[in-house]
Amino acid sequence: MLNFGDPAELRTKKIIFEDVYPARDSATLEHLKELSSKRRVLEESINKSSSVTEAIAREISGGLTTRCQQDLQKVEKYLPLLENLVFYVDCIGSNFKMVQYTSELKIRWSSALNSSSFFNFGGPKFYQINNLQFELFMTLFLYAAKLRQRSVEILATDLVQSATLYREAAGIFNHLAHEVIPSLQPALSAERPPEATSSICTVMSLICLAEAQAVTIRRAEEKGTTVGLLAKLHHGVSQFLGEAAGVLYSPTRECKDISSRLEVCL
Repeated sequence: MLNFGDPAELRTKKIIFEDVYPARDSATLEHLKELSSKRRVLEESINKSSSVTEAIAREISGGLTTRCQQDLQKVEKYLPLLENLVFYVDCIGSNFKMVQYTSELKIRWSSALNSSSFFNFGGPKFYQINNLQFELFMTLFLYAAKLRQRSVEILATDLVQSATLYREAAGIFNHLAHEVIPSLQPALSAERPPEATSSICTVMSLICLAEAQAVTIRRAEEKGTTVGLLAKLHHGVSQFLGEAAGVLYSPTRECKDISSRLEVCL
């Protein structure tokens, strides 16, 4: 398996939705407050700024024992509420006031995949793109990266579930590359995190597919599968990683500022 856990090491700045979007009734206000609350527990966890002890975090999550499991649960609680807001704002369209409100959110995320992300002693660089699609994109990217991280956690105990999670992560990365990035493209500035490019999402999708195939090989070896079939499975891993390398090193790639740790993996 690739020893590359960086994609999940994202950071973000605080957002308080009810301070920006006006609420004409109490129900709307409560929805915005709930959205902010769900995001706050997520941002505190990934920013490692939470004061909650491990025991309390385990109790709050219903007994989930690892931080990765807890983070996945937090994302899963936040995403539906965020998607509802994105849908509502998209329905309004280019309403000037709504665009202005959204710009006041100051949506900021760091990158885990740029060249300075690993040895940045002054703290991570944050990219600000004032568009709810960017918030949705980065949250989904985080979710896929956490699924991949969870796949590694259970690799020694549940090969079937590990392979399933790798494929789920691959599907989300592929969705980001082909569905979300095109809709976000008009709002993206020249200075964007590497994550917010279709090429990097495609690379991550192919890496996850290669890792899922590698898990399948482990299962096949345990079952005593024939050498010929194992060779085909190994060739499949090489094909996925070769395709990923081709995308990453393409002369026309969208982003040049890529982590050397990712390049070494391929």
